Amino acid sequence: MLDARLGAWLEQVNQRTAESDDPEIAADPAAVRSNLAAMTAQFVSAGPAVSWVADRVVEAEGKSVNVRVYDPAPQRAKPVVLFFHGGGHMAGSVAVYDPICRRLAEASGGLIVSVDYRLAPEHPYPQGLEDCLHVVRHVRALLESEQRLFEPRLVLVGDSGGAALAATISARAQTDASLMVDAQVLIYPSLDYTLNHRSVYDNGRGYLLEQARIGWYFDCYFQGQEDRRALSPLYMPVTPTLAPTLLISAGYCPLRDEAFAYMERLAASGVTCRHRHFADMIHAYLNLEALVPEACAQTYREIGDFLAR
Repeated sequence: MLDARLGAWLEQVNQRTAESDDPEIAADPAAVRSNLAAMTAQFVSAGPAVSWVADRVVEAEGKSVNVRVYDPAPQRAKPVVLFFHGGGHMAGSVAVYDPICRRLAEASGGLIVSVDYRLAPEHPYPQGLEDCLHVVRHVRALLESEQRLFEPRLVLVGDSGGAALAATISARAQTDASLMVDAQVLIYPSLDYTLNHRSVYDNGRGYLLEQARIGWYFDCYFQGQEDRRALSPLYMPVTPTLAPTLLISAGYCPLRDEAFAYMERLAASGVTCRHRHFADMIHAYLNLEALVPEACAQTYREIGDFLAR
């Protein structure tokens, strides 16, 4: 059953949406970005203090990508955790996700590097993915130049569209020696760009992330003749060398079933995998922490425990 607090809030959101009914506003990237930022700011407090936080640039081979680095324990080495924010490849930013990254730093003890990758529709596929790949390959050089203490372990963490980027890179790392990925954490991930699962229809209306909106996100992201199935992490090759995985899913999320299918593929291939399902949650509940603080706290604990292993 849907969490009652989320249900009451969704009723208000759906009522406002029904009264608006303006397709021009609904299909405006600036409005999508503003709405995600406003929702996160309303429901997620500033977060814990972190000992060292700095905005930096990962520069190499003539390419630059902005990142924000969180070091919760400058006096000791810790694993490097790259964070790819959600937002359907269209919204979200390092600034919007700052409180979530602070919580990740506190829960995991890891050296968090939040990536400000480029967004569609201004920067369609594969530009955002290329930014993330660039950081994976060159982040260690940046951290060394900043005299951060870190272990030779790299973990990818992402929510929603950010999880799609993480899972894509993990899949490539199976055959690309320049991508050293030791673990991945996927939070209500987008894994199937074909939207070919029952939960898309069952949960695709009235639960914040709408089926029509997802389709529009993907149309803005893929502006060429890309094979969306081949580019979906769910359908990429899986071998026993794929990074150990923690997957977190939500019962009322339209992406729920593709997460289940992904875990089945990993388990069948002998990949170490852990699945934590929050049956009463919706997509993006980490951005709604004030409504569901218990589920958010449990999620951060799960991530911390997984990385500690």
